[in-house]
Amino acid sequence: MAQSAQSSTETDWVSRFADEVIAEAERRAPGKPIVVASGLSPSGPIHLGNLREVMTPHLVADEIRRRGYEVRHLISWDDYDRYRKVPAGIPGVTEESHAQHIGRPLTSVPAPAGSPYPNWAEHFKAAMVESLAELGVEYDPISQTEQYTTGVYREQILHAMKHRGDIDAVLAQYRTKPKAAKKQGQKPVDEAELEAAEGSGAANEDDGSAEGAEYFPYKPYCGACNKDFTKVLSYNDETTELTYVCTEDEFTETVKLTEFNRGKLVWKVDWPMRWAFEGVVFEPSGVDHSSPGSSFQVGGQIVHIFDGQQPIGPMYAFVGISGMAKMSSSKGGVPTAADALKIMEPQLLRWLYARRRPNQSFKIAFDQEIQRLYDEWDKLEAKVADGSVLPADAAAHSRAVRVASHELPRTPRPMPYRTLASVVDITAGHDEQTLRILSDLDPANPLASLDEVRPRLDRAENWITTQVPADQRTLVRDEPDAELLGSLDEEGRRSLALLLEGLDTHWSLDGLTTLVYGVPKVMAGLDPEAKPTPELKVAQRQFFALLYRLLVTRETGPRLPTLLLAVGADRVRKLLAA
Repeated sequence: MAQSAQSSTETDWVSRFADEVIAEAERRAPGKPIVVASGLSPSGPIHLGNLREVMTPHLVADEIRRRGYEVRHLISWDDYDRYRKVPAGIPGVTEESHAQHIGRPLTSVPAPAGSPYPNWAEHFKAAMVESLAELGVEYDPISQTEQYTTGVYREQILHAMKHRGDIDAVLAQYRTKPKAAKKQGQKPVDEAELEAAEGSGAANEDDGSAEGAEYFPYKPYCGACNKDFTKVLSYNDETTELTYVCTEDEFTETVKLTEFNRGKLVWKVDWPMRWAFEGVVFEPSGVDHSSPGSSFQVGGQIVHIFDGQQPIGPMYAFVGISGMAKMSSSKGGVPTAADALKIMEPQLLRWLYARRRPNQSFKIAFDQEIQRLYDEWDKLEAKVADGSVLPADAAAHSRAVRVASHELPRTPRPMPYRTLASVVDITAGHDEQTLRILSDLDPANPLASLDEVRPRLDRAENWITTQVPADQRTLVRDEPDAELLGSLDEEGRRSLALLLEGLDTHWSLDGLTTLVYGVPKVMAGLDPEAKPTPELKVAQRQFFALLYRLLVTRETGPRLPTLLLAVGADRVRKLLAA
């Protein structure tokens, strides 16, 4: 039995969309499974911007499931799209090795050299499939290669060809719109933004029109070269005979569309055809599909030719990377979901998508910002635990940690990410040393095994080893800096002595925090618990810089309490004894 929607005080953007989708589905097809959809083109690495194409309907579908409705989340793999260009930055791929395949279906293009997968599409689908499983995304996959080459869409293709004049009339309304907008002084669509989103589907494909020629919404792949540099010359509605010529090799062929399965509808017709065929009620679209005259807007009219209805479709904004420009899979080197999941737990990645409305852009951190994001996440977890969390934040947290069917696996003892990162940085991932240091963080409740802090520990280690530049890594001195120690004045030597005196009685994370902040206070004649003044803060910074120089040769580094624990009391004494 379906449950009622949450009260208005508890709703978030996901709940509001779920309300709309349920109401729309009941209006269209009462009692039938509710269909939401995503489309992904495995034309290259499927990056974190493309992931929003999946996470937006996933979160809505999951909320609908929680309410007791039956829902299908379709992920359409656009693997029958043409191979448009050779992406940069793909290992084992060069212009020489792959430019010859431009124009072929993605499933007919060889995978990058050394890949275990049979073709280009399967190679890039594989990493995304694995990531979606880790993220808890439940979906029904659809291969467009399989759909087209087995004749599943035969009736839809014949229908589109029969109504090609109607389709052409719709498309003709928009073919001059961009120029008109420019003349009126309107802001043009950002070309950089369109390119940044091009991995989200075949948004750049033509609509099948050719100046001065009859319009045909279907494009065959050539029988000789298997490329789509083809031009339909004629079509007989009665016999379904279609004649085309390949402009690349001048191959000409006449086929019957009642039997022919080597071609596809052009993108602006293909997408609305699928809405009607699958009965899609909810599908978001990126900026590239939502600008005036583009796929989603045009599809809203063409879908009626297939006796269907346009889905509810919010436009979603870009996802950026902290410290990087907008993502484009054609540029190479853009982070994917698999890359993100190497340095953050699935819950954190889900939360980043759940807490922002689809039309809000946000950034995913691969730099130092990831530590602040984890701090924010841990504070949210604490608020959930003590009941002080706000309703919208509680909803985002719930969507991050569980799906309708189960809770995602989590780190049993989630120590602060920045602490774990500092420790593995200093120990270079040495398990025994890492366990010793992490146990010292809370001597009253020491770790029995590193498994208690995994997988967060592994994510932090991956971040340190893959994302932090070598010159920012922490290297502890082997020998004291005799020259620096010898140059200290009486005040400098006394401050070090005070620190060393307090090591034994303050050997825990909290204790060492009190100690390192307290030494400058004592030096100034203040109580160790005194509130810092502006002058005292200057003295503390100077003291911290001295400790960093004596321990790690730089004036900055991991938080000093963590660093001292990691170095160990004996080695600290050796390096700081003036």
